[in-house]
Amino acid sequence: MSDSTSSTPLGAARPFVCAELYTQVQQFYARQMGLLDDGFPDAWADTFTEDAVFQEASRLDEPLRGRDVIRDSSRARKKRLEADGIDFRHWLGMLDVRPEPDGSLRARSYALAMRVPRGGELDIFASVVCHDHLVLVDGTWKVAERDLHHDGSGRDRRG
Repeated sequence: MSDSTSSTPLGAARPFVCAELYTQVQQFYARQMGLLDDGFPDAWADTFTEDAVFQEASRLDEPLRGRDVIRDSSRARKKRLEADGIDFRHWLGMLDVRPEPDGSLRARSYALAMRVPRGGELDIFASVVCHDHLVLVDGTWKVAERDLHHDGSGRDRRG
């Protein structure tokens, strides 16, 4: 990740995006997470660039590299959830979106990952800080890099 070693907080001395673009990014995330939560792993994977990197160090030994690898992981996750009879949901908030000089975006958000066994009670599975690098591909925002930091994992935090 290009800014993972930076000691400067995200957005320090950098402008916010305009309200219209911020709304587009919110809609992107609502759609993206809805695809994942509603069981459409292929469509969800299509929201990543072909060469995307998905880093979740507290759960993955190595980053997932490439849309096809991300798709395979998402398909396997869907099968596990179905076999275990679990509904899974993501809630994203505290979204901070900043433009990069090349027109791409850096986004930071908090995410709660929640699971509910069918007929059971809600369990907040994880509280995560999500750092994304979004790029436009044929007029559509896609994730080029995603770096997830689970709260309580002891990983260094970025601003």
